Amino acid sequence: MKIITKEIEKLMDKYPLYSQDGKGDNAKVLFKAFNPYGAESWYVLEASKPYEDGDRELFVLSNDGFGGCEYGYMMLSDITKTTVNVFGYRMPLERDKWFTGTVADAKKEMNV
Repeated sequence: MKIITKEIEKLMDKYPLYSQDGKGDNAKVLFKAFNPYGAESWYVLEASKPYEDGDRELFVLSNDGFGGCEYGYMMLSDITKTTVNVFGYRMPLERDKWFTGTVADAKKEMNV
């Protein structure tokens, strides 16, 4: 499954960095990426314009897999190029194609 689709690219363009400041739990989640073999997940809220190499800086709410969550910045390539070792096979992160909602919905899903 492709993590980044044309639709998600359009959403990232529509929500540049700092565009959802002050919305708190009502901020829209653009997409959710997750480790299908672990508990980690990343809820992308905003994105910079693409750099020359096509990468973007993202503002995310992340679930660390241990019951905690935090806001922070990461690169899109961290999501698209990271793989997880599963019995000697390198497996990619995935996009949750069913998740839609807000930060409040993400926190509810994370039990925070």
